[in-house]
Amino acid sequence: MSSASDRAPAGDLLDRQAEELGPGGDLAPEVDQEAYRRRMERRREVQRQRVGERNLEKGLVLVFTGEGKGKTTAALGLVLRTLGHGEQVAVVQFIKGGWQPGEARALELFGDALHWHALGEGFTWETQDRERDRRLVQQAWERSCGYLADADRKLVVLDEINVALKLGYLEAHQVLEGLALRPPLTHVALTGRGAPPALLERADLVTEMKAIRHPFREQGVKAQAGIEY
Repeated sequence: MSSASDRAPAGDLLDRQAEELGPGGDLAPEVDQEAYRRRMERRREVQRQRVGERNLEKGLVLVFTGEGKGKTTAALGLVLRTLGHGEQVAVVQFIKGGWQPGEARALELFGDALHWHALGEGFTWETQDRERDRRLVQQAWERSCGYLADADRKLVVLDEINVALKLGYLEAHQVLEGLALRPPLTHVALTGRGAPPALLERADLVTEMKAIRHPFREQGVKAQAGIEY
């Protein structure tokens, strides 16, 4: 049986071919329909081979970080998708906890398939108690480790854990050790600004949200239901 490293050169070649053929539409150089059809036929065959060549299944570490909005939203999209496939999910929110977000209410209909814990007490400038914040983060981490080791949970979301790491309330080595507790097919999503280099290196997928424009800063628009919470 060939290993992943054996398949890598073939996969790289297919990726280059897909990029050269392009996505089609007006980006393709052909001006007549028949030539365009031939290009897209080649593109379809390359894509079929790319999909067939990638047959590995594993639990993924997914990191959503960056200064832009949408990190938790992306992770909750995974939650909804996973629940839709009949799997069980756990969400542990670090730092957050001073309010109940709309997502938690909406997802209550999934019952015991979703375990949701908001174990913080809000922003540091609201709590104003560093040692209490630290204790709450450690309690949230202990709860998280239980879910990470639970084979019944297909997805575990550690929301704002990157912020807890950035503030010094957790150590990167703790999180890496916790990730190693997972059964082979359990996914984990970690969100929040300032994900440390060690976590980025460990992750299978890293998405950095980039802030280009924000209504709070530029227009004085307050946090609104359905958008921020």
